[in-house]
Amino acid sequence: MTDLSYIYRGSSLVDLKVVVLGIGVAGFACADALLRYHAKVIVLDESTSSDAQRRAQILETLGAQVILSAKDLPDANLVVTSPGLPPDHPWLTHYQMNKIPIWGELELAWRLRDPNTPWLLISGTNGKTTTTLMTNSILTAAGLKSKAIGNIGYPAIDAVTDGETYDVFVVEVGVQQLPFVHSISPLASVVLNLAPDHLDHFGTMDQYRNMKARTYENTVIAAIYNDEDPTTMAMVEQANVVDGCRAIGFTRKIPARSMVGVVEDLIVDRAFIVERATSAQELASVLDVKPFAPHNVSNALAAAALARSFGVPASAVSQGLQNFEPASHRIQFVGEVNGVKYIDDSKATNAHAAFESIMSYQNVVWIGGGDAKGQNLLELIKSTSANMRAAVLLGKDRDEISGYLSQTAPDLPVTIINELDPVVAMKQVVQAASKYAQSGDTVLLAPGCASRDMFKNYAHRGELFAQCVNLLT
Repeated sequence: MTDLSYIYRGSSLVDLKVVVLGIGVAGFACADALLRYHAKVIVLDESTSSDAQRRAQILETLGAQVILSAKDLPDANLVVTSPGLPPDHPWLTHYQMNKIPIWGELELAWRLRDPNTPWLLISGTNGKTTTTLMTNSILTAAGLKSKAIGNIGYPAIDAVTDGETYDVFVVEVGVQQLPFVHSISPLASVVLNLAPDHLDHFGTMDQYRNMKARTYENTVIAAIYNDEDPTTMAMVEQANVVDGCRAIGFTRKIPARSMVGVVEDLIVDRAFIVERATSAQELASVLDVKPFAPHNVSNALAAAALARSFGVPASAVSQGLQNFEPASHRIQFVGEVNGVKYIDDSKATNAHAAFESIMSYQNVVWIGGGDAKGQNLLELIKSTSANMRAAVLLGKDRDEISGYLSQTAPDLPVTIINELDPVVAMKQVVQAASKYAQSGDTVLLAPGCASRDMFKNYAHRGELFAQCVNLLT
């Protein structure tokens, strides 16, 4: 196997032949960075979309060879793969059989990083983006030059090669980015929670869980787990961390030693203070958390633990949470019509996220459905239908979800939207939901499913929802 130990920040890659798999956001960023390091770059993609052709034209201008609708696979010293390719993709299998090293975008970014800038890794089935932005806000409130990167939408490879100097990177890690990570050693890491998701990508829950657990590998200071999710605790116990790394829990209950938690209405620290055996340090009020919801308090606790592992003062936690601006489409208040609140949680793309969202309200008119990605949503329906006044279903798996509702809550009113045009369908959804809703109710878009069966992405789904709610007024 090729020796790639010479690949680091500032090195020349002039003799390195790299095949980049995928020309999406991550693949494009990797190819661009490798070209700036003078590598010989070949980009492969199965798409011939207009976006792929536009990116191909740019990369070819910069000196790359781009092959769309690729059939034959070229030789390489290194393969850099995009997260969209599942680990068993035939291209990856081919290069693995030929003993060619395969890196993901995060691995390439780690190799080319400034070694003086530590990384804080955040993964989990739900809450990653919120926790990443909360952590970044706390670090910024402490006067640090921090940047949120990774799965949040800003490729890590762009961040480490942009010429800026940062104190710390807060890295949101999607599970698809983890199969080809090898040497990353974060200062601190957290897996927020674990629930079935991306089973269409990894095949089984065990494979998904094992891939998530890689977030903790080689952690230096703090491996942070959710004390209310035993799976994350087990991940920490089994992780191969650096000697001296501590296991730190977070909980919405009163914390034990080496945890952050909640006492009455205060977020407190019993992990990063000298007197943790006998006392706790106040960090913030739960009222500083916005938008307020129980699962967002958990996100804030994880963010506080990450920031405290980097050494920020207690006062920065409160200020950072107060300064935090939530990302769109995450329990976002859209409007109120005739006493009915309309909430956009389009980012709730799996059962666990939908459960947390639905249980944050009473008398919910639930808007659900889409592509379930291999999830069985029966347990979601069993555990939340008592909170529902009615349900409006759309998308690929609408009939399956309707069957679960009939089985579990046969008296619950349900409307199925069969329209496939996204604009027309969302208008019908909102109109149906508004007829069910009574003053004091919440109409909640928390679909529990992915969006791409009908919409461009979850943001497009949420934007159309907001537009249709505005038409009601």
